[in-house]
Amino acid sequence: MTRPTVAWYVHHHGLGHLGRLRAVAPHLDADLLCLSTLPEPAGLPDGCTWVRLDRDDDVRPGGPDPARADPTASGLLHWAPLGHAGHRARLARIAAEVAARPVTAFVVDVSAEVTLLARLLGVPPVVVAQPGTRDDEPHALALRAAVRVVAPWPAGLVPAPHLDAVARKVVHTGGISRFEGRVPDAGPRSGVLLLAGRGGTEVTGAQVDAAVRATPGRTWSLLGSPGGSPGDVPGGVPGAGAGRWADDPWDELTGAGTVVTWAGQGSVADLAVAGARAVVVPQPRPFDEQVATARALDAAGLAVVEPTWPDPARWPEVLDRAAALAPDWSRWRTAGAAARAAAAIEDVARGRLR
Repeated sequence: MTRPTVAWYVHHHGLGHLGRLRAVAPHLDADLLCLSTLPEPAGLPDGCTWVRLDRDDDVRPGGPDPARADPTASGLLHWAPLGHAGHRARLARIAAEVAARPVTAFVVDVSAEVTLLARLLGVPPVVVAQPGTRDDEPHALALRAAVRVVAPWPAGLVPAPHLDAVARKVVHTGGISRFEGRVPDAGPRSGVLLLAGRGGTEVTGAQVDAAVRATPGRTWSLLGSPGGSPGDVPGGVPGAGAGRWADDPWDELTGAGTVVTWAGQGSVADLAVAGARAVVVPQPRPFDEQVATARALDAAGLAVVEPTWPDPARWPEVLDRAAALAPDWSRWRTAGAAARAAAAIEDVARGRLR
């Protein structure tokens, strides 16, 4: 069979969805049609065409506020605002791009509406699942429409009852990390790294500064930006809560004695590959996705989990507990995870499930 063409929808919130594409694509023997609101990133693999879509959540001159335009269709969907030109244009663009190519599988990470559109276009959808409380009608509809469901976490560690009804379609790949295959240096690790990312957080710069002041025996560094835009602040020096950005934070991640971060799927997979001792503070996300992941980490003894950012006086004890961990991160099954996801996608793209 000739090399297939796979469409891949990349959600624009944070960088985890894009990171998953980057991790899986090198293992996928297919041409890729990538569709996203995000601007085209640098360093895409060969054979990847990037199509930037219109936004569907902005208020346009003379147009409706999408949040007030029945976006859920009375609970049937998650986001399909009536009368919004951007929403109409993005779905029309997806349909046109797919119609112009011999697409044989459509990876959706993530959108119930794009999943249904793919199925209506006659292209088999591969849905990337997420944990959390997802027992609503749009999730159930999208999962039923999918021909394969990729769950990027290890089976048995993260409860996901919404997948039970489609269990025969589900492939648990383990955690998918962009760092898979890299080996940490054997040298000593020291200091505290706050890996804040770009997905959004309720933690403020003032809270970070207070934690630094409460732990004078430890040096903190910050990558990402709670409470502000990324900027440069000397590592370990209390400032405005903004840290520098690193496209490749591997050295910082593997050099830190303790990593403080959120509970996104990409972040947790990165912790696993790095073998990090970690404090995980889940952030508010739709359907309590990060809460569910954090509880699983806590139950497995893989990280110190704090449901909210601790008060300053508690930080010495929290970091002491993290330093005493001996996490068996092999349980997160990052080794081979990206290849397992690619194999599941290729099975669909090459018609092996029919």
